[in-house]
Amino acid sequence: MAKKIIPFGVIGCGLMGKEFASAAARWCHLTGVDFEPRIVAVCDAMPAATQWFEENVPSVKKAYTDYKDLLADPSVEAIYCAVPHNLHEQIYIDIIKAGKHLLGEKPFGIDRKANEAIAAAIKANPQVVVRSSSEFPFYPGAQQIVQWVNEGKFGKIIEVEAGFWHSSDLDPTKPINWKRRIATNGEYGCMGDLGLHVLHLPLRFGWKPANVRALLSKIVEERPDGKGGTAPCETWDNAILACDVKTGDQQFPMVLSTKRIAPGHANTWFIRVQGTELSAEFTTKNPKQVASLPYKPGGQQAWHVVDAPYKSAYGTITGGIFEFGFSDSILQMWAAFCDEVVHGTQGMSQPFTCALPEEAAGSHRLFTAALESQRTGGTAVVDWGSFT
Repeated sequence: MAKKIIPFGVIGCGLMGKEFASAAARWCHLTGVDFEPRIVAVCDAMPAATQWFEENVPSVKKAYTDYKDLLADPSVEAIYCAVPHNLHEQIYIDIIKAGKHLLGEKPFGIDRKANEAIAAAIKANPQVVVRSSSEFPFYPGAQQIVQWVNEGKFGKIIEVEAGFWHSSDLDPTKPINWKRRIATNGEYGCMGDLGLHVLHLPLRFGWKPANVRALLSKIVEERPDGKGGTAPCETWDNAILACDVKTGDQQFPMVLSTKRIAPGHANTWFIRVQGTELSAEFTTKNPKQVASLPYKPGGQQAWHVVDAPYKSAYGTITGGIFEFGFSDSILQMWAAFCDEVVHGTQGMSQPFTCALPEEAAGSHRLFTAALESQRTGGTAVVDWGSFT
Protein backbone atom coordinates (compact mmCIF):
# COMPACT_ATOMS: atom_id res chain seq x y z
CA MET A 1 0.00 0.00 0.00
CA ALA A 2 1.40 3.40 -1.00
CA LYS A 3 1.40 5.70 2.00
CA LYS A 4 1.05 9.46 2.19
CA ILE A 5 4.16 10.70 3.99
CA ILE A 6 3.55 13.61 6.40
CA PRO A 7 6.81 15.49 7.06
CA PHE A 8 6.85 16.55 10.72
CA GLY A 9 8.84 18.98 12.77
CA VAL A 10 9.19 18.61 16.55
CA ILE A 11 9.43 21.74 18.68
CA GLY A 12 10.49 20.82 22.21
CA CYS A 13 12.73 17.75 22.26
CA GLY A 14 12.07 16.47 25.76
CA LEU A 15 10.37 13.30 26.97
CA MET A 16 7.17 13.56 24.93
CA GLY A 17 9.02 14.58 21.77
CA LYS A 18 11.01 11.37 22.09
CA GLU A 19 7.79 9.41 22.64
CA PHE A 20 6.48 10.77 19.33
CA ALA A 21 9.71 9.75 17.60
CA SER A 22 9.33 6.28 19.07
CA ALA A 23 5.73 6.09 17.82
CA ALA A 24 6.82 7.12 14.33
CA ALA A 25 9.49 4.41 14.39
CA ARG A 26 6.79 1.84 15.26
CA TRP A 27 4.50 2.79 12.38
CA CYS A 28 4.93 -0.68 10.86
CA HIS A 29 2.98 -1.89 13.91
CA LEU A 30 -0.19 -0.47 12.35
CA THR A 31 -2.14 -2.26 9.64
CA GLY A 32 -4.37 -0.87 6.92
CA VAL A 33 -3.30 2.78 7.17
CA ASP A 34 -2.30 4.80 4.10
CA PHE A 35 -0.37 7.54 5.88
CA GLU A 36 2.84 7.80 7.86
CA PRO A 37 4.56 10.58 9.83
CA ARG A 38 8.21 11.24 9.14
CA ILE A 39 10.19 13.52 11.45
CA VAL A 40 12.43 15.62 9.22
CA ALA A 41 13.30 18.56 11.50
CA VAL A 42 13.59 19.22 15.23
CA CYS A 43 13.99 22.31 17.37
CA ASP A 44 14.97 23.02 20.95
CA ALA A 45 16.57 26.03 22.57
CA MET A 46 19.10 23.61 24.08
CA PRO A 47 21.21 22.06 21.27
CA ALA A 48 21.95 19.02 23.44
CA ALA A 49 18.23 18.13 23.39
CA THR A 50 18.18 17.74 19.61
CA GLN A 51 21.25 15.50 19.64
CA TRP A 52 19.22 12.45 20.66
CA PHE A 53 17.01 12.88 17.57
CA GLU A 54 19.98 13.33 15.26
CA GLU A 55 21.56 10.16 16.65
CA ASN A 56 18.43 7.97 16.81
CA VAL A 57 16.00 9.20 14.14
CA PRO A 58 17.53 8.73 10.67
CA SER A 59 14.83 10.81 8.94
CA VAL A 60 15.88 13.98 10.79
CA LYS A 61 17.74 16.22 8.35
CA LYS A 62 17.80 19.53 10.21
CA ALA A 63 18.08 20.68 13.82
CA TYR A 64 17.25 24.24 14.87
CA THR A 65 17.53 26.29 18.05
CA ASP A 66 14.99 28.91 16.87
CA TYR A 67 11.51 27.56 16.18
CA LYS A 68 10.86 30.31 13.62
CA ASP A 69 13.60 28.83 11.45
CA LEU A 70 11.84 25.47 11.60
CA LEU A 71 8.51 27.08 10.66
CA ALA A 72 10.20 28.66 7.63
CA ASP A 73 11.36 25.22 6.47
CA PRO A 74 9.19 24.34 3.43
CA SER A 75 9.83 20.61 3.91
CA VAL A 76 7.78 20.60 7.15
CA GLU A 77 4.02 20.09 6.83
CA ALA A 78 2.98 19.44 10.44
CA ILE A 79 4.30 20.11 13.93
CA TYR A 80 4.31 18.38 17.27
CA CYS A 81 4.95 21.00 19.97
CA ALA A 82 5.76 20.21 23.60
CA VAL A 83 6.96 23.31 25.47
CA PRO A 84 6.16 24.89 28.86
CA HIS A 85 2.70 26.46 29.13
CA ASN A 86 3.93 30.06 29.10
CA LEU A 87 5.28 29.49 25.57
CA HIS A 88 2.09 28.02 24.12
CA GLU A 89 0.41 31.25 23.08
CA GLN A 90 3.12 32.72 20.89
CA ILE A 91 4.51 29.48 19.46
CA TYR A 92 1.13 27.86 18.75
CA ILE A 93 -0.12 31.02 17.04
CA ASP A 94 3.03 31.22 14.93
CA ILE A 95 2.70 27.56 13.94
CA ILE A 96 -0.93 28.02 12.92
CA LYS A 97 -0.21 31.23 10.98
CA ALA A 98 2.61 29.43 9.17
CA GLY A 99 0.01 26.98 7.85
CA LYS A 100 1.46 23.96 9.65
CA HIS A 101 -0.89 21.36 11.14
CA LEU A 102 -0.42 21.20 14.91
CA LEU A 103 -0.67 18.57 17.59
CA GLY A 104 0.18 20.53 20.73
CA GLU A 105 0.45 19.66 24.37
CA LYS A 106 -2.14 20.70 26.92
CA PRO A 107 -3.48 23.05 28.10
CA PHE A 108 -3.22 25.25 24.96
CA GLY A 109 -2.17 28.39 26.81
CA ILE A 110 -1.07 29.30 30.31
CA ASP A 111 -4.49 30.83 31.10
CA ARG A 112 -7.85 31.53 29.53
CA LYS A 113 -6.69 34.76 27.87
CA ALA A 114 -3.82 32.95 26.14
CA ASN A 115 -6.14 30.13 25.12
CA GLU A 116 -8.60 32.56 23.56
CA ALA A 117 -5.77 34.12 21.51
CA ILE A 118 -4.85 30.65 20.21
CA ALA A 119 -8.52 29.96 19.43
CA ALA A 120 -8.70 33.18 17.39
CA ALA A 121 -5.71 32.06 15.30
CA ILE A 122 -7.36 28.67 14.70
CA LYS A 123 -10.58 30.36 13.57
CA ALA A 124 -8.64 32.59 11.16
CA ASN A 125 -6.84 29.58 9.63
CA PRO A 126 -9.50 26.88 9.14
CA GLN A 127 -7.32 24.94 6.70
CA VAL A 128 -4.96 23.97 9.53
CA VAL A 129 -5.74 20.87 11.61
CA VAL A 130 -5.13 21.70 15.28
CA ARG A 131 -5.53 19.11 18.04
CA SER A 132 -4.33 18.53 21.59
CA SER A 133 -2.37 15.56 22.84
CA SER A 134 -4.50 13.23 24.98
CA GLU A 135 -3.68 9.56 24.58
CA PHE A 136 -5.49 7.71 27.38
CA PRO A 137 -8.97 7.59 25.75
CA PHE A 138 -7.41 5.43 23.01
CA TYR A 139 -7.05 2.48 25.39
CA PRO A 140 -9.44 -0.31 24.30
CA GLY A 141 -11.19 -0.22 27.69
CA ALA A 142 -11.82 3.51 27.39
CA GLN A 143 -13.06 3.05 23.83
CA GLN A 144 -15.55 0.48 25.13
CA ILE A 145 -17.00 3.09 27.49
CA VAL A 146 -17.10 5.60 24.62
CA GLN A 147 -19.14 3.10 22.63
CA TRP A 148 -21.57 2.48 25.50
CA VAL A 149 -22.09 6.21 26.06
CA ASN A 150 -22.69 6.81 22.35
CA GLU A 151 -25.19 3.96 22.30
CA GLY A 152 -27.08 5.34 25.30
CA LYS A 153 -26.52 2.18 27.32
CA PHE A 154 -26.29 3.86 30.75
CA GLY A 155 -29.88 5.05 30.99
CA LYS A 156 -30.17 7.98 33.38
CA ILE A 157 -26.71 9.01 34.58
CA ILE A 158 -26.37 8.82 38.38
CA GLU A 159 -22.85 10.18 38.70
CA VAL A 160 -19.48 10.33 36.95
CA GLU A 161 -15.93 10.29 38.28
CA ALA A 162 -12.78 10.76 36.24
CA GLY A 163 -9.18 11.40 37.21
CA PHE A 164 -5.50 11.28 36.43
CA TRP A 165 -3.18 10.49 39.33
CA HIS A 166 0.52 9.90 39.77
CA SER A 167 2.99 10.04 42.62
CA SER A 168 6.27 11.25 41.15
CA ASP A 169 6.13 14.42 43.26
CA LEU A 170 5.64 12.62 46.57
CA ASP A 171 9.42 12.65 46.98
CA PRO A 172 10.27 16.03 48.59
CA THR A 173 13.89 15.70 47.43
CA LYS A 174 12.86 15.84 43.77
CA PRO A 175 14.34 19.10 42.39
CA ILE A 176 11.96 21.87 41.43
CA ASN A 177 11.06 22.22 37.75
CA TRP A 178 9.01 24.53 35.56
CA LYS A 179 5.73 22.87 36.54
CA ARG A 180 6.23 24.21 40.07
CA ARG A 181 6.43 27.87 39.01
CA ILE A 182 3.44 30.05 38.19
CA ALA A 183 5.45 32.00 35.60
CA THR A 184 5.93 28.91 33.44
CA ASN A 185 3.12 26.52 34.44
CA GLY A 186 0.39 29.04 35.34
CA GLU A 187 -1.92 29.29 38.32
CA TYR A 188 -3.82 26.16 37.30
CA GLY A 189 -0.97 23.98 38.57
CA CYS A 190 -1.84 20.29 38.26
CA MET A 191 -5.12 21.13 36.55
CA GLY A 192 -3.41 22.71 33.56
CA ASP A 193 -0.80 20.00 33.41
CA LEU A 194 -3.10 16.98 33.74
CA GLY A 195 -6.66 18.22 33.41
CA LEU A 196 -7.44 17.85 29.70
CA HIS A 197 -6.61 14.16 30.03
CA VAL A 198 -9.46 13.96 32.55
CA LEU A 199 -11.87 16.21 30.64
CA HIS A 200 -11.35 14.80 27.15
CA LEU A 201 -14.11 12.20 27.42
CA PRO A 202 -16.62 14.10 29.60
CA LEU A 203 -16.52 17.10 27.26
CA ARG A 204 -16.67 14.82 24.21
CA PHE A 205 -19.85 13.36 25.71
CA GLY A 206 -21.33 16.84 26.17
CA TRP A 207 -21.02 16.75 29.98
CA LYS A 208 -20.14 20.39 30.63
CA PRO A 209 -20.02 21.38 34.32
CA ALA A 210 -22.45 24.17 35.19
CA ASN A 211 -20.55 24.96 38.40
CA VAL A 212 -17.62 23.72 40.45
CA ARG A 213 -16.51 23.50 44.07
CA ALA A 214 -12.74 23.16 44.04
CA LEU A 215 -10.47 21.67 46.70
CA LEU A 216 -6.89 22.53 45.72
CA SER A 217 -3.86 21.36 47.73
CA LYS A 218 -0.24 22.47 48.04
CA ILE A 219 1.45 19.57 49.78
CA VAL A 220 5.19 20.04 49.27
CA GLU A 221 5.93 23.69 50.02
CA GLU A 222 9.51 23.83 48.75
CA ARG A 223 12.00 21.75 46.80
CA PRO A 224 15.74 21.66 46.11
CA ASP A 225 16.65 24.34 43.60
CA GLY A 226 19.61 22.45 42.13
CA LYS A 227 22.04 25.04 43.46
CA GLY A 228 22.40 23.83 47.00
CA GLY A 229 19.37 25.70 48.33
CA THR A 230 15.60 25.43 48.14
CA ALA A 231 12.88 27.19 46.16
CA PRO A 232 9.17 27.63 46.94
CA CYS A 233 6.64 25.47 45.10
CA GLU A 234 4.06 27.94 43.83
CA THR A 235 1.56 25.70 42.04
CA TRP A 236 -1.16 23.30 43.18
CA ASP A 237 -0.12 19.68 43.70
CA ASN A 238 -3.60 18.12 43.75
CA ALA A 239 -7.09 19.20 42.71
CA ILE A 240 -10.52 17.72 43.38
CA LEU A 241 -13.36 19.38 41.45
CA ALA A 242 -16.96 18.63 42.42
CA CYS A 243 -19.14 19.64 39.51
CA ASP A 244 -22.84 19.82 38.70
CA VAL A 245 -23.53 18.73 35.12
CA LYS A 246 -26.70 19.77 33.33
CA THR A 247 -27.54 18.42 29.89
CA GLY A 248 -30.70 18.78 27.85
CA ASP A 249 -32.50 16.08 29.80
CA GLN A 250 -30.30 15.18 32.77
CA GLN A 251 -28.53 16.59 35.79
CA PHE A 252 -25.90 14.71 37.77
CA PRO A 253 -22.75 15.21 39.88
CA MET A 254 -19.30 14.72 38.37
CA VAL A 255 -16.08 14.58 40.36
CA LEU A 256 -12.84 15.31 38.51
CA SER A 257 -9.41 14.91 40.10
CA THR A 258 -5.86 15.66 39.01
CA LYS A 259 -3.14 14.60 41.41
CA ARG A 260 0.61 14.86 41.15
CA ILE A 261 0.89 13.38 44.64
CA ALA A 262 -1.22 10.21 44.83
CA PRO A 263 0.79 7.60 46.77
CA GLY A 264 1.11 4.31 44.92
CA HIS A 265 -0.05 5.58 41.53
CA ALA A 266 2.59 5.66 38.81
CA ASN A 267 0.36 6.95 36.01
CA THR A 268 -3.28 6.13 36.69
CA TRP A 269 -6.03 7.46 34.43
CA PHE A 270 -9.62 6.36 35.06
CA ILE A 271 -13.27 7.01 34.29
CA ARG A 272 -16.32 5.68 36.13
CA VAL A 273 -19.89 6.16 34.95
CA GLN A 274 -22.88 5.04 37.03
CA GLY A 275 -26.30 4.84 35.43
CA THR A 276 -29.72 3.37 36.06
CA GLU A 277 -29.28 0.76 33.31
CA LEU A 278 -25.52 0.29 33.21
CA SER A 279 -22.52 1.24 35.32
CA ALA A 280 -18.96 0.86 34.04
CA GLU A 281 -15.41 1.79 34.84
CA PHE A 282 -11.97 1.57 33.29
CA THR A 283 -8.58 2.41 34.74
CA THR A 284 -5.08 2.16 33.34
CA LYS A 285 -4.19 0.60 36.69
CA ASN A 286 -5.73 -2.58 35.24
CA PRO A 287 -5.36 -1.90 31.51
CA LYS A 288 -6.77 -5.22 30.29
CA GLN A 289 -9.94 -5.08 32.36
CA VAL A 290 -13.29 -3.35 31.98
CA ALA A 291 -15.84 -3.56 34.77
CA SER A 292 -19.55 -3.23 34.07
CA LEU A 293 -22.84 -3.70 35.90
CA PRO A 294 -25.88 -4.04 33.64
CA TYR A 295 -29.16 -3.64 35.47
CA LYS A 296 -32.86 -4.22 34.86
CA PRO A 297 -35.53 -3.30 37.44
CA GLY A 298 -35.75 -6.03 40.06
CA GLY A 299 -32.72 -7.79 38.63
CA GLN A 300 -29.46 -8.81 40.23
CA GLN A 301 -26.81 -6.15 40.84
CA ALA A 302 -23.52 -7.84 39.98
CA TRP A 303 -20.29 -6.41 38.64
CA HIS A 304 -18.74 -8.19 35.68
CA VAL A 305 -14.99 -7.84 35.09
CA VAL A 306 -13.71 -8.99 31.72
CA ASP A 307 -10.36 -8.77 29.98
CA ALA A 308 -10.52 -6.28 27.15
CA PRO A 309 -8.85 -7.75 24.06
CA TYR A 310 -6.19 -5.80 22.22
CA LYS A 311 -8.72 -4.18 19.89
CA SER A 312 -7.64 -0.65 19.05
CA ALA A 313 -9.11 2.15 16.95
CA TYR A 314 -6.52 1.43 14.26
CA GLY A 315 -5.59 -2.15 13.43
CA THR A 316 -2.24 -3.51 14.55
CA ILE A 317 -0.14 -6.62 14.15
CA THR A 318 -0.62 -7.41 17.86
CA GLY A 319 -2.80 -10.38 18.73
CA GLY A 320 -5.91 -9.81 20.82
CA ILE A 321 -4.56 -11.84 23.75
CA PHE A 322 -1.77 -9.34 24.49
CA GLU A 323 -1.72 -6.25 26.70
CA PHE A 324 -2.28 -2.71 25.47
CA GLY A 325 0.05 -0.10 26.99
CA PHE A 326 1.00 3.57 27.13
CA SER A 327 3.18 3.48 24.02
CA ASP A 328 0.31 1.80 22.15
CA SER A 329 -2.09 4.57 23.15
CA ILE A 330 0.37 7.20 21.88
CA LEU A 331 0.66 5.35 18.58
CA GLN A 332 -3.13 5.25 18.25
CA MET A 333 -3.40 8.97 19.04
CA TRP A 334 -0.85 9.80 16.38
CA ALA A 335 -2.65 7.60 13.88
CA ALA A 336 -5.87 9.53 14.57
CA PHE A 337 -4.12 12.86 14.07
CA CYS A 338 -2.41 11.81 10.84
CA ASP A 339 -5.64 10.24 9.56
CA GLU A 340 -7.44 13.54 10.05
CA VAL A 341 -4.63 15.54 8.40
CA VAL A 342 -4.74 13.30 5.32
CA HIS A 343 -8.44 12.48 5.04
CA GLY A 344 -10.30 15.15 7.02
CA THR A 345 -12.68 14.48 9.87
CA GLN A 346 -15.34 12.91 7.66
CA GLY A 347 -12.87 10.66 5.85
CA MET A 348 -11.20 9.11 8.89
CA SER A 349 -11.25 5.33 9.04
CA GLN A 350 -12.69 5.50 12.56
CA PRO A 351 -14.65 8.36 14.21
CA PHE A 352 -12.73 9.12 17.41
CA THR A 353 -10.54 12.22 16.98
CA CYS A 354 -7.78 13.61 19.15
CA ALA A 355 -8.79 16.19 21.74
CA LEU A 356 -10.31 19.24 20.05
CA PRO A 357 -9.28 22.87 20.60
CA GLU A 358 -12.84 23.46 21.79
CA GLU A 359 -12.31 20.83 24.48
CA ALA A 360 -9.06 22.51 25.53
CA ALA A 361 -10.99 25.81 25.69
CA GLY A 362 -13.62 24.10 27.85
CA SER A 363 -10.94 23.00 30.29
CA HIS A 364 -9.82 26.64 30.65
CA ARG A 365 -13.36 27.73 31.47
CA LEU A 366 -13.60 25.08 34.17
CA PHE A 367 -10.13 25.71 35.63
CA THR A 368 -10.71 29.47 35.75
CA ALA A 369 -13.88 28.83 37.75
CA ALA A 370 -12.01 26.35 39.97
CA LEU A 371 -9.47 29.04 40.90
CA GLU A 372 -12.34 31.37 41.79
CA SER A 373 -13.90 28.65 43.93
CA GLN A 374 -10.61 28.13 45.77
CA ARG A 375 -10.26 31.87 46.43
CA THR A 376 -13.80 32.30 47.75
CA GLY A 377 -14.29 28.93 49.40
CA GLY A 378 -17.62 28.59 47.62
CA THR A 379 -19.16 27.17 44.47
CA ALA A 380 -18.27 29.03 41.27
CA VAL A 381 -20.38 29.16 38.12
CA VAL A 382 -18.56 28.02 34.98
CA ASP A 383 -18.78 30.72 32.32
CA TRP A 384 -19.61 28.91 29.10
CA GLY A 385 -20.90 32.08 27.41
CA SER A 386 -21.05 31.52 23.65
CA PHE A 387 -18.98 28.35 23.95
CA THR A 388 -20.03 25.60 21.55
